[in-house]
Amino acid sequence: MNKTVLITGSTSGIGLGIANQFAKEGYAIMFHGLEKNGAEIAKEVGERYKVKVAFSNANLLQAEAIEGLVEETIKTFGALHVLVNNAGIQFVSPIEDFPNKKYENIIAINMNAVFYASKAVWKQMKKQKFGRIINVSSVHGIRASEFKSAYVTAKHGVIGMTKVLALEGAAFNITCNAICPGYVKTPLVIGQIKDQAKAHHMTEEEVVEKVMLKKQAVKQFVPLEAITDMAILLAKDSSTTITGSSFVLDGGWSAQ
Repeated sequence: MNKTVLITGSTSGIGLGIANQFAKEGYAIMFHGLEKNGAEIAKEVGERYKVKVAFSNANLLQAEAIEGLVEETIKTFGALHVLVNNAGIQFVSPIEDFPNKKYENIIAINMNAVFYASKAVWKQMKKQKFGRIINVSSVHGIRASEFKSAYVTAKHGVIGMTKVLALEGAAFNITCNAICPGYVKTPLVIGQIKDQAKAHHMTEEEVVEKVMLKKQAVKQFVPLEAITDMAILLAKDSSTTITGSSFVLDGGWSAQ
């Protein structure tokens, strides 16, 4: 029986990379994202790898919408084996200027949505006696940087939640782990490089070297393949004893 995966934020960046890797492995995929052409992105991946796909643009700010997304996935595919909580947003500001609404939305999308989605899949995974929950946290789940109070708080929270769900799921063959990447050269990060270059009056190369990769020992962006390979490993049947862990893929940033 082919397995089904739901990946939030899977129509661009890291999420799309993860979706492509699961499609290669033959998984049916519920895509989710805010891209206007999200349905076309999902269809193209499905046709390329000859797997069944569907698409939702559910609003992750709303618990009811997240519950509906999970219900729709189970109704469409008949099961749900792997949940990848990947969707995230970012905003950078000194705390005294940090808009309350931005803080609330970052906590909602990056942390609260992980709770609501995991809660919603739990019954189905228990019934199947199989479940893999993979939370895309960040190196900022274990380290802090200035001006990212909301993001760092949310990503730390996701790691704590990961540990709790691992303990609660152990008796039911439900594992829960976190992947904590450093900087990956996604369209979002490329946009950040351009913005920072303007703000700091630097070249884009200087931003990469002196700002983004400054704390990494290996002065390279984390390859998307490292993250997608890790996600596939954590989803495997044989990974039943890998749970409650945070896998840090950060070029040695947190080794210091």
